[in-house]
Amino acid sequence: MTFFDINNIAFEVSAYPISYIELIGTLFGFLSVYFASRANILTWSTGIINELFLFILFFQVQLYADMFLQIYFFVVTLYGWYNWKHKPKQNSIISVSFKTKLWIASTIFIGTIVAGFLFANIHMYLPQYFKTQASFPYVDSFVMVLSIIATILLARKEIETWHLWILVDIICVFLFFKKGILFLALEYLIFLGLATYGLLNWKKQLNNG
Repeated sequence: MTFFDINNIAFEVSAYPISYIELIGTLFGFLSVYFASRANILTWSTGIINELFLFILFFQVQLYADMFLQIYFFVVTLYGWYNWKHKPKQNSIISVSFKTKLWIASTIFIGTIVAGFLFANIHMYLPQYFKTQASFPYVDSFVMVLSIIATILLARKEIETWHLWILVDIICVFLFFKKGILFLALEYLIFLGLATYGLLNWKKQLNNG
């Protein structure tokens, strides 16, 4: 058993075993969202650690869409980190246009259908890598597409990022509870509170700007 094995338990809470990989991924995910809600650049460095550990965790629980999502998060994290650090004059909080909102909604719908179909059948396309059928492929894909767009909006400091993150958090609380990843489900419940705070905080900064 390796350190990254989901069965390598750090401690138990009310008879629920918390693995080291779930613990570290959860803690750094919490830090990343907290810093994001404060519009603090540390959201990106803590996010990288969160992405690494969750990539390994999601592979072990067959949430393949969420697993691949961590690769995307890593790429956008580098972009967001650079954008927030080197383009301060273009870095004030803004809101997207109605036309952009329609484009976002269409992308979410189409992306979910396409990704859901692919992940529902990934065990047949790549059986040497994915020996077990994906769990909740369409719900997982919906979360993936929402998160992809939300991360872009976050990197560009567009306030609509928090609308999408709130929806992601609500879905993930139920999804991870169903998969038995209770510590991560609890984290996303906390994320829901932080995302609500982030929306209110960013809206205040937007109005004051």
